[in-house]
Amino acid sequence: MSAAPEHSEARLLVPSLMFIALVVAAVASLGTPLITSVATTFHVALDSAQWTLTIALLSGAVATPVLGRLGAGPHRRATILATLAVVVAGSALTVLPLPFAWLLVGRAAQGVGLGLTALMMGVARDHLPEERGAATIALISVVSIIGAGVGYPLAALLTEFGGVRAAYGLGLLVTATALLTAWRSIPVAPEGRSAHVDVAGALVLAGGLFLVLFLAGQTSLWSDHLAVAVVLAIVAMLLLCVWAASELRSKTPLVDVRAMRHPAVAGANIAMFVAGIGMYLLLTLITRYAQTPHSAGYGFGLTTFVAGLVLVPFSVLGFVAGRLTPRVRERIEGPLLLAGSAVVVGGGFVLFAAARSNLAELFTAMGVLGFGVGSFSAAMPGVILAVTPKSETSSAMSFNYVVRSVGYSLGSAMGGLVLAAGTDTGQLFPNDGAYTTAALVGLAAMAITTLTSLTLARQGSPETNPTAAPARAQPGRSSR
Repeated sequence: MSAAPEHSEARLLVPSLMFIALVVAAVASLGTPLITSVATTFHVALDSAQWTLTIALLSGAVATPVLGRLGAGPHRRATILATLAVVVAGSALTVLPLPFAWLLVGRAAQGVGLGLTALMMGVARDHLPEERGAATIALISVVSIIGAGVGYPLAALLTEFGGVRAAYGLGLLVTATALLTAWRSIPVAPEGRSAHVDVAGALVLAGGLFLVLFLAGQTSLWSDHLAVAVVLAIVAMLLLCVWAASELRSKTPLVDVRAMRHPAVAGANIAMFVAGIGMYLLLTLITRYAQTPHSAGYGFGLTTFVAGLVLVPFSVLGFVAGRLTPRVRERIEGPLLLAGSAVVVGGGFVLFAAARSNLAELFTAMGVLGFGVGSFSAAMPGVILAVTPKSETSSAMSFNYVVRSVGYSLGSAMGGLVLAAGTDTGQLFPNDGAYTTAALVGLAAMAITTLTSLTLARQGSPETNPTAAPARAQPGRSSR
């Protein structure tokens, strides 16, 4: 059993964990509002500039399971500090006057930080009292979502006044601060743990995830080169199947696939995957609709900065929901909370589909989305960690975050495909009705999420207290 931190350290630990999780999420999202500015500054096509976002998501998805396994071992503090150092170095590359290729390298390094969220949860679970640990884990999950809502308007504002380098300069400042914060506050992992990284398994998983997220982000590939896209999709599925089979045989798996087969864990990850599709779909629909010029016959022609302000209700209500959920969870089981949260997000889709004639309606829909996403994100760790040993916290939540990343990418891709299908030949913008169609697709995803969560609740999942998981040993895992 690990000793609790000293009083002063414990007081600093909670805000530090939340700050680090917020920073890595916000910095990774910096690519979204800066795509046009990057294309102009570096004289590259918009498709190329889009990679400043895509490559961060890719590197984050690939790094997350590896960091999760490292975080389960005795060198968690060193892993956190080394990862943040990589993020700081990447942030420096985005600020220096270097060619575009170096900007992509920097953004990839920044994306690696996304894998730290699960490690923050592991620290909270190991070093905080039970009740406070549960609430902190829920909030870490929430701030990892609303980070985009914080980073988007700030980055857009700095870009308007100081150019793209100023926005990335903010990223360098906050990541360096996060590194200093981690060095000061993160305790060492409890004694008696070991973790071995399956390098071969990590490479196979990285290849499969890279292809999945690449195919999700490159929607034009499906329309222009369908055969190539299909072949790559088959290769991706084969790689993931090979990885899963090897993990089942390994004595030191990167992700404990056997634990993933527990009904509570499997159901939660399925719900996260489908919900991720719907959540990110609505987020992108609203922001894109707000920026569409009046000449299209709809939209509001907002600047990048003002469009970023549309995300403020998302972040504020998401944080409010995250604060409320741990209290509600004392009375309502986790799977039922997931189902209720999915219904709330579905309500956001209904609002967007039925009423989007003025900005107030868009703000309302975004606020409803934020509340639903915040509640869903806060409830999710409890469902998974209730059947997960403390030593496997980082690994289990890392896998869930990979599932979420894939869902988000597919949600973005599905939105792009539906809107592209609703764009008449020779037109730059889709018909207004295409947004309604996309909203109905998202509503269907949230309906599936609701049914999955209700099924999980009927199976009688354990209590959703993240700190109450049994500390049982895993098959084939060293416990020394």
